[in-house]
Amino acid sequence: MPHVTEIKVRGYHLDLYGHVNNARYLEFLEEARWGVFEETGNLDAFVSHGFGFSVVNININYRRPAFMGEVLEIETSLASLGNRSGKIHQAVRLKGSATPVADADVTFVVVDAQEGKALPMEGELRDLLQGMA
Repeated sequence: MPHVTEIKVRGYHLDLYGHVNNARYLEFLEEARWGVFEETGNLDAFVSHGFGFSVVNININYRRPAFMGEVLEIETSLASLGNRSGKIHQAVRLKGSATPVADADVTFVVVDAQEGKALPMEGELRDLLQGMA
């Protein structure tokens, strides 16, 4: 089941055209990913094991402008998990509707925080990540 994060669009999120600036969506999506890690307890586990979560690619599709005062729901779920990388899918909608605002596929790796090298997604690490699904 996807994790849902709500974000209310504020004036400082807007560009000169009066809608959410495209760069702000990166922040919205990151906020939602942090929410998943906090809510599942994986953040503490990642820190205690010295794991680092690194985004290596983001593909975003903008579907509809979002305006001040609207509340957005961001659904975040694990889409796939390979041997060395994984993919998270995130869908942004107007709260209480099926109206799409944006969607993104986020490819990530998990690194050893001390060595800075990508880790194989196996054992306890894989279990932690599958807990996001």
